[in-house]
Amino acid sequence: MALAALLVRRGVAPARIALVDARPLDAACDDPRTLALSWGSRQILGQIGAWPVPATDIHEIHVSRKGAFGRSMISRDEHRVPALGYVTRYGDLVSVLAGVVERLGIVALRPARVTGLEETPGHVRLALEDGRTVTAAIAVQAEGGLFGAQAGKQAMRDYGQSAIIAHVEASAPVAHRAYERFTDEGPLAMLPQGDGYSMVWCVRPDSAQELLSLDDAAFLARLDATFGERLGRFTGATRRLAFPLGLNAGVAGTARTTAIGNAAQTLHPVAGQGLNLGLRDATVLARLLARGATPDNLADFAALRRQDRDLTVRLTDTMARVFANTSPLQPVLGLSLAAIDLFTPARSMLAEMMMYGRR
Repeated sequence: MALAALLVRRGVAPARIALVDARPLDAACDDPRTLALSWGSRQILGQIGAWPVPATDIHEIHVSRKGAFGRSMISRDEHRVPALGYVTRYGDLVSVLAGVVERLGIVALRPARVTGLEETPGHVRLALEDGRTVTAAIAVQAEGGLFGAQAGKQAMRDYGQSAIIAHVEASAPVAHRAYERFTDEGPLAMLPQGDGYSMVWCVRPDSAQELLSLDDAAFLARLDATFGERLGRFTGATRRLAFPLGLNAGVAGTARTTAIGNAAQTLHPVAGQGLNLGLRDATVLARLLARGATPDNLADFAALRRQDRDLTVRLTDTMARVFANTSPLQPVLGLSLAAIDLFTPARSMLAEMMMYGRR
């Protein structure tokens, strides 16, 4: 939806664009999952009239390693921005984008499942499950998914982790401060959302099953022990869900097809970069396709996005693996966080990467 709106903003006639979505809009708008939007993504959404979105601002990000000395704090004040990022519901963002698409007059085929794609030198033709066909100059795959669940993608790494997600409440919340705490099993993120926190707790699959089986009191006690006392005590949690984590990438484009966002790369959730990387994909692709929906421009897209994609993949992959083990080097890694905190250029480089990607 963001790509379609960006194309219209750049002068492409709405009649030349079709969105094909297998999911009904109501189901997407009711999706309670949490998203982390960077300051750069908020600017992209603002360009197409998709801001404001109901969201909680992130003013600070606190990064630490359980059991190790050292931490790093990234603040909006250093970078002179209103917020480092925002925490919102998937459904709320979809609802706002759907309104933008409707106002622009872009055709949205929902629910409509693609069952086949035929490519010729001059066009692509999509076959839909209900018998309809859609013919276009370019087809963009923008439908993401979970690790291991996407056909045609190379499974580059299984992290041996599952992410447990829930909304939790704490006795001493710190307004607008997000936390990324690395543990032996994986990172534990607390993202400020409303009057509580959106929790993403990455653990080994067997630990995930154990944590899901606990009653609320026992689960909150385990969470207290892992996270520490920076937010006081955890006092409540919604229903917990879990999903597997891995790195998928390497979807091969063709002369007239390409992929963006999670359809191109599924990342570990550490640092919350998945959607933000996808919106940067959409911005560059819209600029190129507005010049012409041609194979040459698709080839330019792949080349222009390579550095940002590769760097983001390497950053999240390294963070997910290096800090999540019981290596004797963990105290040294904890000290590295303190070094980053003291060395302003390193801290600024990390913040810039999280807000804007590789520019």
